Amino acid sequence: MAIDTIFVQGDIEHSRSTRGLFHRAWLAVRAWWLKRRTRQALIEMTEDQLRDIGITRSEAQREIGKSFYWD
Repeated sequence: MAIDTIFVQGDIEHSRSTRGLFHRAWLAVRAWWLKRRTRQALIEMTEDQLRDIGITRSEAQREIGKSFYWD
């Protein structure tokens, strides 16, 4: 019975670590998607819309050009 308990406990810990890995992967994909969507919106904005949010076209271009890993 003790061996069964140890085996089950090991499965639970593995399941938690696997779940954590998938959760972190999901968060990374979601962050990438949000950044991509936001930068796509900047591309489509007019000069007046950019001025309304307080940035210039050159600042928008700089943001659009950033890589995924850049905050």
